[in-house]
Amino acid sequence: MLGTDDSQVRTVLARVLEEDRTALAHDWASPEADDGGSPQLRREAVELLEALRHALTGPLPVSRIVEQDPAVRDALTSLSERRARAGAQPSATAMAILALKRTMLGAIERHTEDSALRYRAALLVNELLDSAGVLTFEVYSTGRERIIREQHSQMLELSTPVVRLWRHVLAVPLIGTLDSARSQVVMNSLLESIQANEARVAIIDITGVPTVDTAVAHHLLQTVSAVRLMGAECVISGIRPSIAQTITQLGIDLSHIVTRGSLADALATAMQLLGDSGRPGAVSG
Repeated sequence: MLGTDDSQVRTVLARVLEEDRTALAHDWASPEADDGGSPQLRREAVELLEALRHALTGPLPVSRIVEQDPAVRDALTSLSERRARAGAQPSATAMAILALKRTMLGAIERHTEDSALRYRAALLVNELLDSAGVLTFEVYSTGRERIIREQHSQMLELSTPVVRLWRHVLAVPLIGTLDSARSQVVMNSLLESIQANEARVAIIDITGVPTVDTAVAHHLLQTVSAVRLMGAECVISGIRPSIAQTITQLGIDLSHIVTRGSLADALATAMQLLGDSGRPGAVSG
């Protein structure tokens, strides 16, 4: 491995990257696309090569450039994230970075005929770009995890819509399992909608919830308590016979909560709770 004081090799590489930057970027980017390399890809290649050149003229050891130089990390991160959004596999992105070795070594041969210098430069390029390839894997993995979390959050929001059934009456039709994460989304969406619509009754319909266990019941009780703190009443509908038996067997007390067998019955109950102010044609004060 190269020592951190091999300034001659770093100087040669920096000169190569400065004088041949545009040609290097074009040669490296062209194989990446059938159209000879998109302007975006060539621009990113130029940014990466310029960042590497600047880092080689700085004080950081080669082994720490990719990890600690902000410009190099930003250039690699931008390139990796763009390719990830385009659907490229992480191995393809890493191989693209490693392909830069061939391009840079070819340019070094044109700049010097010193075989010893070429060898030392090859070691430096390998060390530098191997680290860059590893970073692209890390960026891809982190980016994919973030995208999955965002998509999961979006799916939760889409699967728990808050519907305005009537003036001052909202409903949340639940379908599927009600876990902790989804319960939090339900609670947040419902409370925000209660405030935005000045709702006085919120109906939570669990017709589409396959089973109700202790955890699900606990989540429902939390939501009901939060709704009441907002000054609204909560009605739970969709209590099927099997669910009623399960709740009874589990010893869960829902006696303080208004429950109905169907959404239609819950809406009728909501009209009763609203009184005259909820009837069609009524004038509210």
